[in-house]
Amino acid sequence: MTLQRQYRRGDTGPAVAEIRSKLVLLGLLAADARVDQDPDRGDDALFDDAVDRAVRHFQQQRALTVDGIVGPETYRQLDEARWRLGDRVLSYSVSHMMVGDDVATLQQRLLDMGFDCGRVDGLLGPGTERALRDFQRNYGLRADGTCGPATFRALDRLARTVVGGQPHAMRESELIHRSGPALSGKVLVIDPGHGGTDPGVVAHGLSEADVMWDLARRLEGRLSALGVQAYLTRGLDGDGVVVAEEQRAAFANATDADLVISLHADRNDNAQARGVATFYYGSGGDAHGLRSPTGERFAGLVQRELVARTGMVDCRTHGKAWPLLRSTRMPAVRVELGYLTNPEDAALLTQAAFRDMAAESIVVALQRLYLPPDQDEPTGMLRLPAFI
Repeated sequence: MTLQRQYRRGDTGPAVAEIRSKLVLLGLLAADARVDQDPDRGDDALFDDAVDRAVRHFQQQRALTVDGIVGPETYRQLDEARWRLGDRVLSYSVSHMMVGDDVATLQQRLLDMGFDCGRVDGLLGPGTERALRDFQRNYGLRADGTCGPATFRALDRLARTVVGGQPHAMRESELIHRSGPALSGKVLVIDPGHGGTDPGVVAHGLSEADVMWDLARRLEGRLSALGVQAYLTRGLDGDGVVVAEEQRAAFANATDADLVISLHADRNDNAQARGVATFYYGSGGDAHGLRSPTGERFAGLVQRELVARTGMVDCRTHGKAWPLLRSTRMPAVRVELGYLTNPEDAALLTQAAFRDMAAESIVVALQRLYLPPDQDEPTGMLRLPAFI
């Protein structure tokens, strides 16, 4: 089932009944929870306060936006969370990649035993298939890349003999170290949020899509001057087409970039909300503690440079499991550069000098990511070009 709309407190219908059943299955909603009925709609289940609380709990666990609304992403993750390793046969398909908590468990098991499947993200891609085939060959199984009964039994027998760790973190760190301090030759994907018929946040005479496009072009210019190959995920108007996050992630993966940075502005019903925040792929509240170590470090560097150089309120760095952060094979960072619904932040974002400073802050953070400790500078002090 694919959701065609968003569901929230007060809604009724078969989709709400399915949402309730998934929450019960996950232990987030009591099996005997009262199912209220709307007399005008027969026996359709109601999205009541208990469901709202359960959805928010789930969103918090999965590092999603905690709003109590079940849209496509929350529903997709509800569906993924129900799978346990052994519930279904797992195999790689180019046209329909399998996704779920069972895949994440398989990836963690393979990593624990020294088989490199990349990042634990719950997506059964080619890297996971290769690691699975390697395990099957080493264990004397048919190396068909399919995780069926025989492979499940082998994994179960070895489960107690392996020790957890984060080999992907060491690999990411080594890749950064080997690539050297110079930015020249590196590849970065810049994702200006929204676009096409989707303007994003609109407030104080500004649209998020237009502001982020301008910032992306300024960032692209600075990177090009330093020898960085920069790709944009969309054009100025996008020919009226809305590019979904999954498509942007696929584009980034096709470029084989070193890093991805996604540019956004935020909104809030409270006009006093203001400041800058950065996000990386991380979902520490679930069973696997998934995260991108390089993404986390890059997000922290971007956050500190933006706060130090622009004077914006520090809303800190956070792990999230949004599609673009999760589905890119390389580390990705999302920047929420102020609240367009806040008059002070909006006034800053109208200024070309501020956008220039924001772009400069991101480039400096990128340079600091690749510098060895003995060549790094304190936050706010590094000036470019330094290592062209």
